[in-house]
Amino acid sequence: MNKNIIKPSTLPGFMELLPREQILFNKMLDIIRKNYEKFGFLPIDTPVIEKSEILLAKGGGETEQQIYRFEKGDTDLALRFDLTVPLARYVAEHFSELTFPFRRYQIGKVYRGERAQRGRFREFYQCDIDIIGNGKLDIINDAEIPSIIYSTFKDLGFDFFTIKVNNRKVLKGFFQHLDIEDSTEVLRTIDKLEKIGLRKVEKELEDQGLEKDKIIEILEFIQIEGSNEEKLQRLKNLNINNEIFIEGLKELEAVNEYISIFGVPKENYMIDLTIARGLDYYTGTVYETFLDDYPSLGSICSGGRYDNLAEYYTKQSLPGVGISIGLTRLFYQLNEVNLINVGEDSLTKVVIIPMKDCIDKAIQVANKLRQGEINTQIYLEQGKIGKKFGYVDKLNIPYSMVIGPDEIEKNQFTLRNMESGKQELFTMDELLKILK
Repeated sequence: MNKNIIKPSTLPGFMELLPREQILFNKMLDIIRKNYEKFGFLPIDTPVIEKSEILLAKGGGETEQQIYRFEKGDTDLALRFDLTVPLARYVAEHFSELTFPFRRYQIGKVYRGERAQRGRFREFYQCDIDIIGNGKLDIINDAEIPSIIYSTFKDLGFDFFTIKVNNRKVLKGFFQHLDIEDSTEVLRTIDKLEKIGLRKVEKELEDQGLEKDKIIEILEFIQIEGSNEEKLQRLKNLNINNEIFIEGLKELEAVNEYISIFGVPKENYMIDLTIARGLDYYTGTVYETFLDDYPSLGSICSGGRYDNLAEYYTKQSLPGVGISIGLTRLFYQLNEVNLINVGEDSLTKVVIIPMKDCIDKAIQVANKLRQGEINTQIYLEQGKIGKKFGYVDKLNIPYSMVIGPDEIEKNQFTLRNMESGKQELFTMDELLKILK
């Protein structure tokens, strides 16, 4: 009977890796998790599916267009598009059970119905941390976040990266000083400076109907240069008498001072007045992180401070600060520019190859090695010995161990180094030490 064979394929915008790439991806994920836990963040895991009313509480717009939404029975459901909205629901729902400030991390997949294109994903991992306060949250928390970014990317193997820091209040106050009340579009334009350049920023500001003298002041403002301390002084020298601007400047000063106390080297962070973060809910400190030699990759870690995380779900005031690493996109980009090396094809340390009628002993030896925390596989298929060694070699597994009647009689086992080809007899105790 003929079967209709369906051609296997993945949907556009969904990343699938071969085992050797997945091993590296998992290692990166483990490094991120380890750093988050090192700084005292607690794990949570929220459902991939939420009620649509939860995810769309803020209103439609781009979110509604990108969301994967469906009905089951009479329930309106959707796949989460980030980890922040589920966090807001989570904190509001479990408020009485949580201890504040609540430091949480979550690593999980999110879903966005974006137009499929190279390097843009519809399903991807986000690695988030947030510190949520009850009613208030000290500005020093904002200064700790860059130290977590620094620690994480150092452990991922990067040395040359810059954490760019700004404060939305400084920008908002400056725009109020210029009598620009609705600064949302201006902020979004400024945030694109790195991508589109100064001339196009100027053109976009003109298209928004801003007067020429205001555009000149904005362009001069975002091009303030010097060390962090010099930038702060030049901001003070503007003598802007706006309450929001003054508050933002004080916060930026405090964050700048404490970042260095938290141990981030001067060469790894800077105040950048063009960093605005496109998302509307950021209200204070904002962060963007760039690899110095690969600015075209864009921000590899971003986030900021927000006034009220869960305002749509509770009357409690819950200010917070957080960051997110889009791991799927980061992994893809680093792989594209050969910045990461895929090493191992397997996590197995040794493959046991039993000779005829020696399978029982092979299983006993494998059990002892696994009890000793050594990743061990038994080759259970029939075939020529050369084919079996070829299997071990193809997977880059460092050792193989042949168990035959002679090994059983001597209670010693032949361990073969697959790279050098050298093989020797060892006792079980010796094997446990060598393979650790």
